[in-house]
Amino acid sequence: MSLLNRRFVVVGLIVLLSFAVFSEAEASYGAYKVEVINEFPHDPEAYTQGLLYAENDTLFESTGLYGRSSVRKVALLNGKVETVHEMQASDFGEGLALLGESLFQLTWLQDTGFIYDRYNFSKFKKFTHHMQDGWGLATDGKVLFGSDGTSTLYKIDPKTMKVIRKQVVKSQGHEVCYLNELEYVKDEVWSNVYGTDCIARISPKDGTVIGWILLQSLREDLKSRGYKYFEVLNGIAWDRDGDRIFVTGKLWPKIFEIKLLPLPPNAPLIGEIINLCIPKPFNLGNLES
Repeated sequence: MSLLNRRFVVVGLIVLLSFAVFSEAEASYGAYKVEVINEFPHDPEAYTQGLLYAENDTLFESTGLYGRSSVRKVALLNGKVETVHEMQASDFGEGLALLGESLFQLTWLQDTGFIYDRYNFSKFKKFTHHMQDGWGLATDGKVLFGSDGTSTLYKIDPKTMKVIRKQVVKSQGHEVCYLNELEYVKDEVWSNVYGTDCIARISPKDGTVIGWILLQSLREDLKSRGYKYFEVLNGIAWDRDGDRIFVTGKLWPKIFEIKLLPLPPNAPLIGEIINLCIPKPFNLGNLES
């Protein structure tokens, strides 16, 4: 499907965001563009579904597509896949979260997922979740947050995988459907919105969108470099200690480090957020999230 094209500042393919601590004013509803600081390589064959930062410039990544799904340990600096667990052909990998020593991974169009030992991917067990589908997964270090492609944000007990709470995510009164890959960042849940180049910053207290990160310029940069075979923005990972954020897309070949630049309240794009970031509902059965 085609995605909206808008120009902002410099861009990238996987984006690594570094940003200052938000002020109280910035924590309210707002929009941000990005400035690129650095770039790193990424496997252009990775259909990225889940991304997270561990430590020492190490990423964990979940990839999708039938017959190509995997869980990987990846070196940030050179993009090398250091360890990989190939999933069986009937499983379509989805969101990924690291809690303690365990990696939790969802699968698409199933109510099941897998828990892996982070040090030995071959040691894993299966679980059943209680969402409509498996799309995104994140953690605050205590509980899991999940998405299923709807506007619902789930809070999940990692011991039982039962849903503790469900919240409808709304932006200024508009339901935000197609919540996809998730990351927990500074007491917020960040979510890619499938079919857009936007990240919603969501309050886990009530599901309210308190800000948007606008990354439409990523697609223009890809095209300007001659890349043709890439798909949607997907994948967010926070380096808590270094205060950096990684953002990537499916089949994207680069990693960029950027910082957020707040748009002024009267910026023209503020009035376009509904069109840019909140897609109209369509048939979820046709999506490969």
